[in-house]
Amino acid sequence: MKNITLYYFLFIFSFFCTTFSAYAQNYSIFGKAQSDTGEAISFAAVGLMQTADSSLVKAVAADENGDFRLIGIAKGRYFIVLTSVGYAPFRSTDFLLENQDLRLETFVLKGENILQEVEVKASKPLVEVLADKTVFNINGTIAAAGTSGLEVLRKAPGVMLDNNSNLIVEGKTGVQVYIDGKPSPLQGDALTNYLNTLQAADIEAIEIITQPSSKYDAAGSAGILNIKLKKDKNLGTNGTVGLGYSVWDNQRGNASLSINNRTRKRNSYLNYSNRVGETGHFTNLYRLQSNFIFDAQSTAIDRENSHNLRLGTDVFASKRSTFGVLLNANFSDRGFDNQAETPILVQNTKEILQILKADNTDDRRFSNLLGNLNYRYEDTTGRSFNVDFDLGRYDSDRTNYQPNFYYDATGTTLISQSIFEMITPTRIDLLSFKADYEQNFLKGKLGVGIKTSSVKTDNTFDFYDVNEQGTKVLNQDKSNRFFYDEQIHAAYLNYNRRWKKVNLQMGLRVENTVSDGKLNSNQTQNNARVRRNYTNLFPSGGLTYQANPHNSFALTYSRRIERPNYQHLNPFEMQLDELTLRKGNAFLQPQYTDNFKISHTYKYALTTAISYSFVNDFFAQVTQALDERRGFIQTQNIATQQTWSLNISYPFEVVKGWEAFLNVNAYHAAYKGKTEAFVAIEQTTLNVYGQNTFSLPKNFKIEVSGWYNSPSIWGGTYRTKSLGSLDLAVQKSFLENKLSARLALSDVFFTSPWRGDTEFDNVIIRGNGGWESRQLRFNLTYNFGNAQVKSAARRKIGAEDETNRIEK
Repeated sequence: MKNITLYYFLFIFSFFCTTFSAYAQNYSIFGKAQSDTGEAISFAAVGLMQTADSSLVKAVAADENGDFRLIGIAKGRYFIVLTSVGYAPFRSTDFLLENQDLRLETFVLKGENILQEVEVKASKPLVEVLADKTVFNINGTIAAAGTSGLEVLRKAPGVMLDNNSNLIVEGKTGVQVYIDGKPSPLQGDALTNYLNTLQAADIEAIEIITQPSSKYDAAGSAGILNIKLKKDKNLGTNGTVGLGYSVWDNQRGNASLSINNRTRKRNSYLNYSNRVGETGHFTNLYRLQSNFIFDAQSTAIDRENSHNLRLGTDVFASKRSTFGVLLNANFSDRGFDNQAETPILVQNTKEILQILKADNTDDRRFSNLLGNLNYRYEDTTGRSFNVDFDLGRYDSDRTNYQPNFYYDATGTTLISQSIFEMITPTRIDLLSFKADYEQNFLKGKLGVGIKTSSVKTDNTFDFYDVNEQGTKVLNQDKSNRFFYDEQIHAAYLNYNRRWKKVNLQMGLRVENTVSDGKLNSNQTQNNARVRRNYTNLFPSGGLTYQANPHNSFALTYSRRIERPNYQHLNPFEMQLDELTLRKGNAFLQPQYTDNFKISHTYKYALTTAISYSFVNDFFAQVTQALDERRGFIQTQNIATQQTWSLNISYPFEVVKGWEAFLNVNAYHAAYKGKTEAFVAIEQTTLNVYGQNTFSLPKNFKIEVSGWYNSPSIWGGTYRTKSLGSLDLAVQKSFLENKLSARLALSDVFFTSPWRGDTEFDNVIIRGNGGWESRQLRFNLTYNFGNAQVKSAARRKIGAEDETNRIEK
């Protein structure tokens, strides 16, 4: 109990000391807290004491990796006092701070075997704005309970989703999604499926990294969204079980289970979650082409049965070495029952010629397995070495049954029919190796690393004509098989150094890409085999200036790349429905982005940032006419994109018991075409997210949150109308906060459905759509196990890096 008292005393006292010592600040002191078993001690209390009279000069808390920083310290002789629950108090030897910043040795605290019963009440803020990233802590929002990972991302500061669930950050697409510090092996629909099965209960935080350093893969034009999954930090065996139910037009259920067993030599964990039920969708596309109008109206029911499993073990072999093994598995069985009707009209007279009725089914089954082996070494001199080996396998089976019936203008007399079925299995094998090394160098920190990855894909597209008796006949001319192999070899150099109030970070990454795409089909294709071998340099850097305790400034730059999705490279024509084809583009080039950003942070809370980016060879998905009635969709490098962005983020306490957070992102995006067919387009967009949390007596909490997007541009061609959502939630805690019950209503006024229009090559489309975003959700969460807090191992799970781009 005395350690807890000292912990709070240090923080309270430091507030007054900081106020009265503002004029004596000169230098910074850096250090690290570590246990006697080699683990980083998260959030340890750090006190800087004067040697002369043992008075407290300043107090801070270490971060989750045990690192701490004391800024604005005058010259003199001091010692450090460290305390943390579960460890014996620590006092360092005396040291002298002279005319420069000082980096201390790693301090090692001994664990205590017996702890008296204590009560610790602490919570992270909803949003933390750090020097290199913005952290959105999911535990800070009770309305997230029962939602999916994809729905949570929509709430993250500065993040938007378009009508195809593509992520947009600061007005830019091309976001690389990471899971626990490593790139997701999925993109496109496969990534959307995974994020839909991932539960908010499994997520600890989302890190928004818009200017990654050279240590990260160069992929991701708009930066990185790193989803950090929960990992228990308590001694002994602990766990959480959750159950959820949501309803509006349809019903859904979800469940989750997390179990963690931690000793001083080992940490083992298991996480499971699922999502079962049905969700409604609707899409309406009004297409004008060749003097015809195609007024497509469709509704669909998404039947979902998805499961996630994550299990692993970290072994603390010594004070300096940690071995880890991890398995991530995701299984999904989804079906779409779609009812579509398309009146075909003459544009001038509005006369109905025919009505196409196409009630199709789309069944999708996929599994994703990813294993990781990790070794990490770290000593007290600042040296660290991290190795990751990753092996993955993605399998997908998709069957799409498309009956097309053409009726007369009354919709009663059948004129003709065309029935077909597409079976499209996909297999992708992933292999990745990565090694990183860091050490002190020239009064700073030098980091070097290498990485190599291999991706092999096998995509089969079997097209069957179905006769009136229901017999399927393989159509060889419309079927194909596409193989794609890609290897990426990379190396990087990164250096970081601090001079008093200035911090410099600079890096360079080199990536060599070797790819080979091969199409097997009956049709002769000039681009049936496309091989590439190219090397790129990706510089990055940042300069931070700490003017005083209340004001800091930062200037950053990075160059990024976005490689095409594998399916976009398949040159074959794939029939999506009777009137729409998708054509691949074997000559699709990567798009490159230059990002600049300047930011100011006031009192470590209010952050204002201005950024500029230029994208060359921008990926735009366009719809073109194939003949008078049919159109095809293709991704092309037909534009450049320039984006100016202003972002303001501010978490604050209105009064005691009322916490608020506001994020405002305004950006101007301009797209300029490289061909006459592309219509130049630009738009200024405002994106706002706000949240109010009220803590009431008897363990009640109420939350009112919402987001708003003004008109914007999606994919370089779609000009959309404004949309938004208002969410309400209430939470009640029981059994000494072990049991929580949450009731939430999302999208209260059903304002999140999208509306927009696009024009390309004399094809005009006006569309709208949405899903069952208004839901009433009820969730129960129960925490069980040992309450003795223990710091987490500094385990960087996996290589930070396979660049896999799956779209199916």
